[in-house]
Amino acid sequence: MQITTKRTGGTLYAALAGELDHHSAAEVRQRLDAALGEDVQELVLDLSGVSFMDSSGIGVILGRYRAIRSQGGKMRISGMSTYAARILKMAGVLTLLGGENGQEDGK
Repeated sequence: MQITTKRTGGTLYAALAGELDHHSAAEVRQRLDAALGEDVQELVLDLSGVSFMDSSGIGVILGRYRAIRSQGGKMRISGMSTYAARILKMAGVLTLLGGENGQEDGK
């Protein structure tokens, strides 16, 4: 799993590429949590490079959603592979994010 983060003001952009599964979930969680400072008001996840995701990956996304919401921020997804879009839609994550904050480029 490759993770690229960039911070612009109060927004943290994180691009994930590879498999987001039980093998990589802990590392992704740790890296995102370390990058999420208290002054981050928006987390933007780019999942366009995610080729596989299991329930651990969904848990990572939902956990970061709860974390950013608990500090008054919001989260959105700005790109998804077809695979990631299908998994997140089936799990109801896109409805949750769409109802709150919206997402872009969902396929």
